Amino acid sequence: MEQNYTTEQPEGGVPIKLWTRGVPVEDEAKQQLANAARLPIVFKHIAAMPDVHLGIGATVGSVIPTLRAIIPAAVGVDIGCGMMACKTTLHANDLPDNLAPLRA
Repeated sequence: MEQNYTTEQPEGGVPIKLWTRGVPVEDEAKQQLANAARLPIVFKHIAAMPDVHLGIGATVGSVIPTLRAIIPAAVGVDIGCGMMACKTTLHANDLPDNLAPLRA
């Protein structure tokens, strides 16, 4: 099964999964992601979405799961600058089969 992301492994940190195929990512944003990946509270991996770019404190377009911690700055100061998430009534089996790699 083809992956829809690439993975970078910063030294001393968790993996960074980049859903940015065909989208250039600023070096400064990559460094910011690597810095976050080294935080001891980050759980499993960090994700970067196609709208990823340098932010103030946290990288805009990143997802930073944490254990026993909340990072308010990770929400950013420019919410809705390009992507959004909303709760729906859909379940995984309601989605087309071609989205299966996203559920993995």
